[in-house]
Amino acid sequence: MAAEKSRLWLMFPARLITRPIIYELGHKFNVVTNVRQASVTAEVGIVSIELDGERGEIKKSIAWLEELGVKVEPVEINTIEG
Repeated sequence: MAAEKSRLWLMFPARLITRPIIYELGHKFNVVTNVRQASVTAEVGIVSIELDGERGEIKKSIAWLEELGVKVEPVEINTIEG
């Protein structure tokens, strides 16, 4: 299968901010993670990330994030270029 890229916004609740979730994501699933932008405070973490991999792996990784309590939303096209 061909590799795809998905750009996502991840919103982490306070209880997950110190956990290395993006590191875990790249080891648990066959996806390449590329952090595009991030803002982290004591209350919330917001990360724009690009996932590169097969569609099935990307879908499984998104489901895993949501199970953990991370809110996942697609990045609008042309929001962050380059």
